[in-house]
Amino acid sequence: AGAFPPLVELLTTGTTVAKGLAAAALWSLAAGNADNKVVIAKTGAIPPLVELLTSGTAEQKEDAAGVLGSFAVNSDNQVAIAKAGAIPPLVELLTTGTTVAKGLAAAALWSLAAGNADNKVVIAKTGAIPPLVEL
Repeated sequence: AGAFPPLVELLTTGTTVAKGLAAAALWSLAAGNADNKVVIAKTGAIPPLVELLTSGTAEQKEDAAGVLGSFAVNSDNQVAIAKAGAIPPLVELLTTGTTVAKGLAAAALWSLAAGNADNKVVIAKTGAIPPLVEL
């Protein structure tokens, strides 16, 4: 858990390369570890990851969508991710992202919607259904 705060800090203060590496590292640390998903999110990772969805490089957008999708399997994280404004940029990635980003954004939206009626409504109202059908 000691590695999480410096990695989260890099998401906001690091160089372009450092931001991407931090996002990829957080994704790796969250994968398959329910506790890490919660701790990393509580460390403040969600807002800078949402920022990367809109201002990052193509690879950073992929990593951010992947991490957020991984975090979203937790119901508290679903709420936090939606409140941080992740749904509109994830929907945007469905049409403007790389092929990988489109798939990761779709998976993240699915995770955000699973068991969360409020997120389902926001995702639909944000226009996700037509680009999801296109995938």
